Amino acid sequence: MSMKKTLVSALTTALVVGAASTTFAAANPFEDVPADHWAYDAIAQLAADGVIEGYGDGTYRGDQEITRYEMAQMIARAMAKGGGDKALIDKLAAEFADELNNLGVRVAALEKKVDNVKWTGLVRWEYYNNWSESKNNLRDENHIQYYKLRLTPTMTINKHWTGGARIDYNSDADTASNTPSNRGDNSTFKVDRIWVQGNYDNLTIKLGKPHFSSSYEGHGGGMVYDHRVAGGYVTVGNKLQLTLGGGRGNYGHTNDAAGNNNVGESVMFAELGGQVNDKFGLGAGFYRVSSKSVYGENGTYQRSYDSGLAGNEKAFGSDNRNIWKIGFDWKFAPKWLFNAAYARSNGNWESKFKQAYSFEVAYNGGRYTDFTKQGSFGAFVAYRHLGNGAVIAPVYDGMWMLTEKSQKGVEIGVSYAPFKNVLATFIYFNGQDIGVTDDRKAQQLYGCLDFFF
Repeated sequence: MSMKKTLVSALTTALVVGAASTTFAAANPFEDVPADHWAYDAIAQLAADGVIEGYGDGTYRGDQEITRYEMAQMIARAMAKGGGDKALIDKLAAEFADELNNLGVRVAALEKKVDNVKWTGLVRWEYYNNWSESKNNLRDENHIQYYKLRLTPTMTINKHWTGGARIDYNSDADTASNTPSNRGDNSTFKVDRIWVQGNYDNLTIKLGKPHFSSSYEGHGGGMVYDHRVAGGYVTVGNKLQLTLGGGRGNYGHTNDAAGNNNVGESVMFAELGGQVNDKFGLGAGFYRVSSKSVYGENGTYQRSYDSGLAGNEKAFGSDNRNIWKIGFDWKFAPKWLFNAAYARSNGNWESKFKQAYSFEVAYNGGRYTDFTKQGSFGAFVAYRHLGNGAVIAPVYDGMWMLTEKSQKGVEIGVSYAPFKNVLATFIYFNGQDIGVTDDRKAQQLYGCLDFFF
């Protein structure tokens, strides 16, 4: 799109920066603007202030059309100068936000002034096809579809504090069913997260029910924990960061013997990590989980009063446990990242249940490629072993949802943005359910289509 570059537009820009001086006296800045022109003083002042530059041959070309990019350049210079009509600057910056971002000019502060509450979100379709098979050929298979509308408002409170929420409407394909599913409630509307955030130089505070993801465990983190926490946490530091926090988890495990879902557990965590350089990052963490729950046969989650646990003492234990973790990532080539993480818990589980590890190679963000750029493509391949004793609420979509089962195997995924703000993701897992007496073969195909707004 282009616009007419007349001397009226120059005068408008002069009003933006408050530079329409009638007392300016200087040499003629452009040979094609006569000194007796009615807008000469404003153009001369704008040129002196560096807001307009004209062309390399010394002309202004006031009757020539300009591009949005050229207009954004003038707005950026006006923003840097300050003063003038702030409301008009805000409106122009919002209109030319994409061009200003391409110029490296941040307009977040201006957007907050224009609108104190900003709404973003997504519309999502998800598909899970998972199956497992025991040595005696007993097969268990599930086909599940989910639909989601997510609204994410963010609010400016003052100079240091902002607020936010995540509001979800979830529904599975069987909208007539009243049976709650393991991931997302059947046709429910809920405020999944709500928080306030304070930013003070190298200190960040989050309180309420914010999201927390354990770090240095993959291209997005979250091998040990990727979920909300009803409490909060603080992060201090710049290159080396320390995070301390805790609260109630409400991870949404499988139903217990009494039919209760969304069993809550208390969790505390401490993490220390940072970027050693532009290619290498390293981090370590400690996580404390407290509840009366235990893990039963085949590594499935059960409450302490569930039946059928006798004889499996080595496979489960009290869910009062400590987890230690270390992880790193290495950018070994442009757009390529290798990461590895290992976690281990205490307790009386067998070793395979109380350890977790992941090795992953990701290209161009892997699962999280840039959906704002049409044609963006990411991919990853990983081997993971997730014992229930060493993870709390892992992030991986290719493996079984949340902490339903202990699993190990290979996960392969791709993501692609066919259009701007549209992302298609496909992940395939091939491995085993980790059990007490039988490590069943397990596979899962996951598909997701996101429309961001």
